Amino acid sequence: MRSPRRRASRAGLITTLVASFLATTTAGSPSPLPPPSVAAAADGFASVAALGQDGTTGGAGGAVVTAATTAEFLDYISRPGPLVVQVSGTITLPTGSSDGMHPVASDKTIVGLGSTARLTGGGLRIGLPVNDRVTSPPADAVHNIIIRNLSFDGATDDLINIQMFSHHIWIDHNDFSDGDDGAVDIKRGSDLITVSWNRFHDHDKTLLLGHDDDNAAQDRGRLRVTYHHNHFDASDQRNPRVRFAEPVHVYNNYYRDNSYGVASAMDAGVVLEGNYFHSVNNPARVDFSGGLGRLVARDNILVECNHPVETRGSVVEPRTYYAYTPHRAAEVPAVVPAGAGAGRI
Repeated sequence: MRSPRRRASRAGLITTLVASFLATTTAGSPSPLPPPSVAAAADGFASVAALGQDGTTGGAGGAVVTAATTAEFLDYISRPGPLVVQVSGTITLPTGSSDGMHPVASDKTIVGLGSTARLTGGGLRIGLPVNDRVTSPPADAVHNIIIRNLSFDGATDDLINIQMFSHHIWIDHNDFSDGDDGAVDIKRGSDLITVSWNRFHDHDKTLLLGHDDDNAAQDRGRLRVTYHHNHFDASDQRNPRVRFAEPVHVYNNYYRDNSYGVASAMDAGVVLEGNYFHSVNNPARVDFSGGLGRLVARDNILVECNHPVETRGSVVEPRTYYAYTPHRAAEVPAVVPAGAGAGRI
């Protein structure tokens, strides 16, 4: 649906070496909260101890390497064992026989150096090959991955695709634009993921959470994701579009000039909290397509929006799983654009 308006624990194990080159001096904020980038530790669902993983630590404990060429990058991200992969400059990902989607092995931190690190022309696949017969997490599910401070653009498919029960993923402080399909798609039983402090712009189908109305066998009871402090800067739709998942925590995001913000369907449960919607045709919906979703809303601000937030039913509270302290919705238009995206840590 389109309108006339087009339109950021338990991961404290991350090494002090990684924290030191990511951290910067804290800037002023309307709130006393310290920027999460300073701590360099995952929060939200990525911080939860489960599935044999104590939060998300990425490549902590492994060597630190720098990739400046395509060959180096593809080699490093596919190696077994923990590794911190620093990206220097622009790396073009080839299309080849994979439609440009390149697999990332478990226990990796992929982080851009400075403000100019960029992956273009292809995307990253986090997860085993698709197998509809697998309906519970396999022992070799891809897990424990951190992706930070990178610009992604120009993919012939998704910019990042997370699939097949992958878990403990932290996608933080990146810039996403101009992908052919999804920006960050999460599907097929993937779980315990945080998408934080990213900027999404010049992109249509942004965030898919659950890919199909008929995939309850893999998805129900999983797909637990936290989306916080993201800047949806005229990213048109699916910010996110949710099936089956509960709870999905969408808080302190800044929406500007979108056809719709959040869609909850197929009995998904979303907590929508402290977000700011400016010029969004449909900020949040539960009557979308397929079965009705559920949505609890609190402290959201709507400005120049065509429709109200749709609410329905009750949803498991995110605090059941982790502690957090949100900004007030009124602070979001200042806090999020100033801190979201690559080059901000």
